[in-house]
Amino acid sequence: MQLKNVIDSPCELRFMLDKLDLQSGFARRWLLDSSMMTSAAEIEASHDVTRRFVQFVNNVDRTHQTTLLFRLQGVKDIRTTIKNLRQMATLDDIELFEVKHLSILAAEVKKMLQEHGLIDAVHIPCLEDVIKILDPDGTQIASFYIYDSYCTELKDLRKRMRQQPEQQEELLVKAAEIEETVRHDLTKKLHAYVDDIEQALVALAAVDINLARARQIIDEELCLPTITNDGTSCYTAMFNPQVKDALARRGKAFQPVDICYADSPTLITGANMGGKTVVLKTLTLCQYLFQFGFGVPASAATIAIKDEIYFFIGDEQSIERGLSSFAAEMKNIDAVIKASRENRKILALIDEPARTTNPTEGTALVQALLKVLGNKQMSLVMTTHYDIEPGTAHCLRVKGFDNGSMNYSLVEVDDGEVPHEALTIAQSLGIDSEWISLAREELEKSSKEKILYK
Repeated sequence: MQLKNVIDSPCELRFMLDKLDLQSGFARRWLLDSSMMTSAAEIEASHDVTRRFVQFVNNVDRTHQTTLLFRLQGVKDIRTTIKNLRQMATLDDIELFEVKHLSILAAEVKKMLQEHGLIDAVHIPCLEDVIKILDPDGTQIASFYIYDSYCTELKDLRKRMRQQPEQQEELLVKAAEIEETVRHDLTKKLHAYVDDIEQALVALAAVDINLARARQIIDEELCLPTITNDGTSCYTAMFNPQVKDALARRGKAFQPVDICYADSPTLITGANMGGKTVVLKTLTLCQYLFQFGFGVPASAATIAIKDEIYFFIGDEQSIERGLSSFAAEMKNIDAVIKASRENRKILALIDEPARTTNPTEGTALVQALLKVLGNKQMSLVMTTHYDIEPGTAHCLRVKGFDNGSMNYSLVEVDDGEVPHEALTIAQSLGIDSEWISLAREELEKSSKEKILYK
């Protein structure tokens, strides 16, 4: 799975990527084309490089950092040129300039990494021979034309053109033929270095990406998690960056959440507006960030690697497929059930399933879903507003109103009963008092009738 395939997930991954301060468009495109890592060795190696860049950002003078950032702004996407070179298609002057510019830039960035102890963090191939080919006069200027140094005959022709303007047209034709031969010869010489040129382009993107990740980790107060092998994931002081940012603009603070889940069902209950959906969004966001090599929004985290991530939230109506909200939701959940039977490491996060059907059938569907997935070796985190028997599920509840204000922390409970705080929340929002008062009367009447019925 590539990052570009999940960037618009409702977990708001795009928000984090939009805040990533990349210096080149090529680095962004390369990042979007990157695949989700599912190997512990690959993730650990990626995180180790990012940690090195975090140290660089924390310890290196801002002037040196700015110089490096400026250099990275010069990285251009020259993959078409590299493809032409690989196929031995004669490069034109613009393409030869692109190769020269990249080679000089790579040498400059490599020197800076070496000066700051990062030379082994990202391998940039040596392109000095490429520079010598494209800069025969040793000017170290990132421009290109067919230099006189390439051919004595061409040099003489150009001299004659200046001295004998009356023969210029004839001489121009001859010069053009020689110049094309020089381009062909240069292409042949450069072809031997095409792999190094391509690797240098990718390496410069890697420097840009890791530097941006490091700066984001520091600026957003993220952490690089450790990997667990027992299927358990735990977060300390987990927060949602987008919600936190929105609250900060209004002068409010986000309340972090501690949560753990394992390869078994975890059921989260709580009143509406209790933050359950935000928890699921943030858990999904963290899993993606973790397996794409980013820091995660928590003070500390230990995370299990997953092969597949399923996240279903809100109105799943699919107009294109002609499905209602309920039908689309059932199809999505059915995909999770099928995947759970194929021995893959799965994380499924489902927000209030069967919310769009009647409460009796909805409760039955949620109860049955817990039974179906409860005996599978997978991580399931599910929220619900139905009162159900959790079975073997680990039950958490949003603490709710505490001393007159909403407490979004999660507490362990023994059952899946949903707290009845909707009227209290509505009252705190300043909703019409008559409406709330009459609703309380109806609730009391209903409770009494249930008692009498029993």
